[in-house]
Amino acid sequence: MNEGAPESNEASQLAVRISPFWKRLLIGPRPRFTLIRLAVMIGLTAILFGLVFIPIRVTGNSMAPTYQTGRVNLVNRLAYRWHDPQRGDVVLIRLIGFRTPLLKRIVALPGEAIAVHRGTVFINQKPLEEPYLPAKVPWAEGKNQLKAGEYFVVGDNRAISEYYIVPKSQIVGKIVF
Repeated sequence: MNEGAPESNEASQLAVRISPFWKRLLIGPRPRFTLIRLAVMIGLTAILFGLVFIPIRVTGNSMAPTYQTGRVNLVNRLAYRWHDPQRGDVVLIRLIGFRTPLLKRIVALPGEAIAVHRGTVFINQKPLEEPYLPAKVPWAEGKNQLKAGEYFVVGDNRAISEYYIVPKSQIVGKIVF
């Protein structure tokens, strides 16, 4: 029986050191470091979603079928900090006098001449390839000459979308996904 007592004592000490799988998975072997990692992750998430990314919910059909109503996307506020917006970028714009920002695609860049004829967009008298459009729809016939710092933006659903000429200062950021 003396031989059995040490084994029983060792088994009870071993049971104390081994924690359940779920506890090891969530907390890890060192709870203090787990709490520090958790605090760092919460801080980074707060910084990312407070300063860099804006979550938005798409409302309306002006960007259909590319972006459907109700879908949640992220907007990168820092996308144009080091370079200018490019043609084809989907951006969030904040217009003066509007309460909600709008989701639109950049079609023409500063200094370009834009014309629309029978649903085809012409940039400097050359037709623009727009593979993201499901079909060409007659819309907004006319011509515009963009000034320095102005962008021509419009939704992908040209049958219902309005176009805007906006300065870079009204472009909030680029859609990440």
